[in-house]
Amino acid sequence: MEPGSLLIAAPGLTDPNFRRTVVYMIEHRARGSLGVVLNRPSEVQVRDVLPSWAPLASRPHAVFVGGPVENETALCLATLRAGQDPRAVRGLVPVRGPVALVDLESDPRALEQRLRGLRVFAGYAGWDAGQLEGEIARGDWIVVPALPDDVLSGHDRGLWEHVLRRQGMPLALLATYPVDVRRN
Repeated sequence: MEPGSLLIAAPGLTDPNFRRTVVYMIEHRARGSLGVVLNRPSEVQVRDVLPSWAPLASRPHAVFVGGPVENETALCLATLRAGQDPRAVRGLVPVRGPVALVDLESDPRALEQRLRGLRVFAGYAGWDAGQLEGEIARGDWIVVPALPDDVLSGHDRGLWEHVLRRQGMPLALLATYPVDVRRN
């Protein structure tokens, strides 16, 4: 698995931290993995915690719950405009293609013309060495390529179904899996 991949929670994954989530993988190494949940907006607005970054935040302008680890820590992902190289822009750390981590200590005014949008996350999803591979082998996660727009998606709560549908058959059928199979 590479940075920039998506982990789609399998329908049988019932852990409340990850049920029906889509996780964007930022880092995957032998020592562990790190990603953020893309489809869990919180009630907190970016303008309330990072007012200087709020004008660059994509809709909804909420801080997203990135995962259960260090939920007091803010991470920020951005998608760059066409022709921008994240390696050449101060304040950005490349993840994959036009997607980069944003150093929230940098000056947002220096980045505003280079970014299509950004998303702020409180916390992240993390796995120790070998843990994620074990969960994938067990069938907890479906690994698919991400699109740069997934980071800024306005689908929010419907992103899980949206990403599954675009995979084609047979994965697309999982998008119709009921939340509660007893009510099927």
